[in-house]
Amino acid sequence: MLTQRVMDPKLEERARELRTLLQKASIAYYVHDAPILEDSVYDRLYRELQELERAYPELVTPDSPTQRVGEKPAEHFPTVFHRIPLYSLENAFNPEELEEWQERLLRVLGRAPVRDSGTEGELEYVCELKIDGAALALTYINGLLERGATRGDGQAGEDITPNVRAIRSIPLRLATADPPPVLEVRGEVYLALAEFERINRERRSAGDPPFANPRNCAAGTLRQLDSRVVAARKLSFFAYALHWPEGWPAGDPPQTQWQCLQQLKELGFPVNPLSQVCRGLREVIQFYERWRGAQLPYASDGVVVKLNSLRLQEEAGFTQKFPRWAIALKYPAQEVPTRIRAILASVGRTGAVTPVAELEPVPLAGTLVSRASLHNADRLRELDVHIGDTAIVRKAGEIIPEVVGILKELRPADAVPYSLPSQCPECHTPLVRPPGEAVTRCPNPECPAKLRGQLQHWASRDALDIEGLGEKRAAQLVENLGVRTVADLYRLTPEQLQGLEGMGSRSSQKLVQAIQHSRQQTWERVLYGLGIPHVGVVTAQILAGHFPTPELLAQASAETIAQIYGIGAEVAEAVVAWFADPAHRRLLQELQALGIPALPQQENPAVSQILAGKKFVITGTLPTLSRQQAKAWIESRGGKVTASVSRQTNYVVVGSDPGSKLEQAQQLGIPLLTEAELLALDPTGESGDLHP
Repeated sequence: MLTQRVMDPKLEERARELRTLLQKASIAYYVHDAPILEDSVYDRLYRELQELERAYPELVTPDSPTQRVGEKPAEHFPTVFHRIPLYSLENAFNPEELEEWQERLLRVLGRAPVRDSGTEGELEYVCELKIDGAALALTYINGLLERGATRGDGQAGEDITPNVRAIRSIPLRLATADPPPVLEVRGEVYLALAEFERINRERRSAGDPPFANPRNCAAGTLRQLDSRVVAARKLSFFAYALHWPEGWPAGDPPQTQWQCLQQLKELGFPVNPLSQVCRGLREVIQFYERWRGAQLPYASDGVVVKLNSLRLQEEAGFTQKFPRWAIALKYPAQEVPTRIRAILASVGRTGAVTPVAELEPVPLAGTLVSRASLHNADRLRELDVHIGDTAIVRKAGEIIPEVVGILKELRPADAVPYSLPSQCPECHTPLVRPPGEAVTRCPNPECPAKLRGQLQHWASRDALDIEGLGEKRAAQLVENLGVRTVADLYRLTPEQLQGLEGMGSRSSQKLVQAIQHSRQQTWERVLYGLGIPHVGVVTAQILAGHFPTPELLAQASAETIAQIYGIGAEVAEAVVAWFADPAHRRLLQELQALGIPALPQQENPAVSQILAGKKFVITGTLPTLSRQQAKAWIESRGGKVTASVSRQTNYVVVGSDPGSKLEQAQQLGIPLLTEAELLALDPTGESGDLHP
């Protein structure tokens, strides 16, 4: 059995609630432009869900907000793919979490921990106020504004160029006589508080509902179909990043984030003048405290901290969701007292049981809160929770509020102490708490709550995407039609479904069609839908790319899987353990007999991971491969390509006109490779498909 690190036990129902609320809030915000939660509340709730999933990776579901950078773009504007992805930022909520982030960063960079502020080895950061607005991606071709796009899901957004042109602070032409052929600029569109108040006064006078906050108004304005509305609302813009994907035309490109900000100003972009270079975390905290609670002409919910050196940024790289070299240090969330009416135990997809407090409804950060997580049995004991207590509730960086304290001096005489039940509230099976784990679980594989959760996970958008199969319908299939596995879905008939409440002839036909249509989904979606612990959307994509059939993945050893760049030992062990379970093997056999997943007729063999763990630097012009082709060849075999030479570099691939990186490699004694020698590292590999 795998031992999982966990911050809080008893989390499944909590995670389920968090996912539901966060998804509602995300859809309302990103798709419908009608936000239902304040940012600080969303951040706290998101953080709670993130911590739960980190502790129990089996809680991760395809519809979890943590598995994606953001929501899918709406259909009012053309969808465009970002040349350079727009990543979200990891959050810290206090200086201690900021220090933990720096320790992780130092390890990635291969540097010794910084023990005392003021010592050598401290990193240099740029601190920028986190503006509460909407991210925007701008593309300039030969100096002219070509496209403005929303962030969307980070990979694809909406082309809103006409609206971007209506924002006066965004230049239509770069302020330079020698622009790069392509320049990508990132920034934040926001609404000044004075303008926000003016717009809401006008809306009230016209009988329209006011906007909830400036951020929501800015986001909604960007997606107006009439650009005249955008111009009338007087949006503002701060630029904070630039990328030159096709080379800087003259002179040297910026080497630091601070130089990027200065270059942006020279190119004609507004840049927040309150940004500052900080040496070490002491100066970062001083900057944070200086602006925390300050009266500003716009809304700000924290400070963004970035490594100043672009070389170190590239060396640090990215996780699946965040840049390792940047973090948002958020301002504290609001806390309010309210009474606990009752406490319920909820069972999730993996059997984890989470206590949830039913609260006297109370306004908190823009929403009416009536439920809050109590996390697990340990947390219950720590807080000494009684039904009838007055609790302190906070909307942490997640979607569902959490109880952070109990006002025991206000405890009524008839307050009832609460502890988790000994039996599952769904199937009455005795609950267990495995040694070394914080979570309490229902071990019954036939538990209705677990079956419902598995069906919902399988049908979710990032998995098999079966429209019409939500929580209510999943419950009916389990309780009324005896569905026990996802394979049972594909044996359902319209006649069976018509016997369910709310299901007529047309809706029954539609659901069966949606289920049958899902047979054509790809292997990576099926792999995610299986609900293997630690295997989220991105991990499923990586695994499916290296093991293009279920058989290949089932036969792989933990050692082989762990060598894949971006996977690691914990995921590898979880995958091997899942495929070793006889019940799971039977399920796969059933699915494959049903034609699931739909695999290409000619399967490509898995690429050898012979370069796993090796770091490469490419310098100069290679004889036949472009820089991107060589990079793709290395990464497809498990290697990593970095921009700078360091003692951690294993090989430097050298072409013609190599520049200073060759000299650095020679000084450090790093092995040099020609293109031919690089390709010879994988004697079984093919390079012909890399060439146009």
